[in-house]
Amino acid sequence: MSYGRLKIYSDAKEITAENVVDEVSKAYAVHCRNRADIKTLWEYYRGKTKILNKVKEVREEINHRINENRAYEIVKFHKGYVFGEPIQYVRRERTAAKQADDVIAADINSLNGYMADANKSACDNALSEWMYVAGTGYRLTLPNVKWTVDGDESPLCIYALDPMKTFTVRSTDIDEHTLMAVCCVERENNEKVFSVYTENWYFEFTDFGAVITKPNPLGMIPIIEYPAENARLGVFEVAMPQLDALDELQSNRMDDIVQFVNSFLGIFGGELDEETYRKLNDWKTLCLPEGADAKYLSATLSQADVQTLKNDIYSSILTICGVPNRNGGSSTSDTGSAVILRDGWESAEARAKATEEIFKCSETEFLKIILRILRDTVGTKLRLSDITPHFTRRNYDNIASKSQVLIAMLNNPKIHPEVAYASCGMFPDPESAYLQGMAYYEEQMKKWEPIEVDETEGEDDVQVS
Repeated sequence: MSYGRLKIYSDAKEITAENVVDEVSKAYAVHCRNRADIKTLWEYYRGKTKILNKVKEVREEINHRINENRAYEIVKFHKGYVFGEPIQYVRRERTAAKQADDVIAADINSLNGYMADANKSACDNALSEWMYVAGTGYRLTLPNVKWTVDGDESPLCIYALDPMKTFTVRSTDIDEHTLMAVCCVERENNEKVFSVYTENWYFEFTDFGAVITKPNPLGMIPIIEYPAENARLGVFEVAMPQLDALDELQSNRMDDIVQFVNSFLGIFGGELDEETYRKLNDWKTLCLPEGADAKYLSATLSQADVQTLKNDIYSSILTICGVPNRNGGSSTSDTGSAVILRDGWESAEARAKATEEIFKCSETEFLKIILRILRDTVGTKLRLSDITPHFTRRNYDNIASKSQVLIAMLNNPKIHPEVAYASCGMFPDPESAYLQGMAYYEEQMKKWEPIEVDETEGEDDVQVS
């Protein structure tokens, strides 16, 4: 297999009913190569690795095929670390000249509600799984035809698509804008059905049928690609040789143990007939003629050396894949930030940040579609410039340290409180937490305002002559 998924390009300036079949056919040939690689990676993730085809020529009856499935572990770690908490949409950081806008804040809260109703967090989990396994993922967003003003249905329908059945085609122009997005589904009779989206049109055709053309009312391609990185590599893809070596080492290790337990008994200076051999098995006692000797014939590996090699391979896999060593290192004297650096948590955080930035690029295109649908349905006034996605990550550090950072920044007159709330990492929605905190602070300050007392009240109106 090749490393990384290939981008698919077309020289066409526009996809029309006249050229859509030819352009999809050319793109599909490249997609088939990507699909074969994705299938291999998906099988690795599910535990179907090379070790299952292991062949043993000596004592073939003892042939363990152990898959430790570290690929599954790696994907689950990154997925849980970055996408373990739902992505929240928050107000973009305001400049000093701007003031809080309650209308925008309310609309953003409504947007998060619509996303929850459409099960976006579940879609994000499925999408991120494909991203980390295959190197890329795809999301389809459409208006919900069942939505009504008074109903319980969300105005949005959000789906995570299988990258083995989905691909996008880009222009060869310098901006590499997306010309079309294609979904391919095989029916029971092996007939392929192609669904093609462009900005203005929707096309559908089969291997044997004519092209069906419909207008695209969105005016946008509803399928967005979410690459894991520019090379579109799966998170464990470059470490597959080490993963295979780890499986082989563990399998051979188990073979060695079983072979030792079932070692052959060698007789020197004598021989055993069949009857004597049966008595040996029954009585567990062996009587030899004078001058004869017996010993087990075995060759065993040094378990300590094998464990050292296994630890070395596993450590290499974790380093390549950006996964911290949760078992800790060899040093027991390190504390605080030294532990984070030693065990690889800083590397994991750096990779998570990189994933966030790439994800946000695709999420921006997704938000354009969402806002278009919401304008046509619920009449939202939100603009793309009002919103930014916010990731909440558990960094496994002490909440007390985050509190100290927040207090220190709040006590610095040169740092705006909103910046302090956003930087400490304590709040899923720093904007909302800041506004809520300020409202609570103002409420408490009112309780401590001094009561004005009329000093003349209560004085006797008695005139002294």
